[in-house]
Amino acid sequence: MLQFIDIKKSFGELRVLDGVSLSVAPGEVHFVIGTSGAGKSVLIKQVVGLLQPDSGQILLDGQVISGLEEAQYWEIRKRCALVFQKSTLFDTLTCLENVALPLRKHPGSGAGQRSPLAINDQALSLLTQVDMAAHAAKYPHELGDGLKKRVAIARALALSPSYVLFDEPTTSLDPIAARNIDRLIRDLAHRHSVACVVVSHDLRSIFSIADRITLLYKGKVKAQGPPSEIKQHTDPIVAQFIAGLAHGPLETT
Repeated sequence: MLQFIDIKKSFGELRVLDGVSLSVAPGEVHFVIGTSGAGKSVLIKQVVGLLQPDSGQILLDGQVISGLEEAQYWEIRKRCALVFQKSTLFDTLTCLENVALPLRKHPGSGAGQRSPLAINDQALSLLTQVDMAAHAAKYPHELGDGLKKRVAIARALALSPSYVLFDEPTTSLDPIAARNIDRLIRDLAHRHSVACVVVSHDLRSIFSIADRITLLYKGKVKAQGPPSEIKQHTDPIVAQFIAGLAHGPLETT
């Protein structure tokens, strides 16, 4: 289980997170939502040590992982993969080479060490899982945003993480590509028991694949629960965000 306990984070005078607590269980798709600047991306980046909380704790399977030294995050990053909003693929590598890169960097040791051929086979298998095997020899610049996002997900899965953090995975994608990414996230969680934390503004994604939702507002948890509860929430700020309305109390914040 991934747990955030009373997380606080400021940048200068700006308090971005002000006591955020939530937990994500294996096999769960947990959406973290809220307006721009609510601290959603800041929250998940702290899991892999790109940022550190000012106070509070982050626990991974009962182990406190906040405040570690950089070298200590190497093992954490094998268990927790982060898929950035931009696909961050290497333009000079093919899709297959991009997916194989983590496997080459961590080939195992002794009897468990993988040969270059075995690494390529595993990378191709990962591309197959995201319906991208036919594009294995292509370079990222030859692909649309939706296809590049699939390759990024395949690369994130290379080291068999137990947790995958998605930062705005459907932003800039057309509706069909976005729904395909939704399907991949849902299958990853429900079929393979991977805990998925998804930062998103995409209301269709939120209410089609989320198991639980946490809505952040002014650095605090404003609402938390399954989609059915969030839809029926009576708080006017929550109701406006969920309905996607232009007018309401969020106008002045």
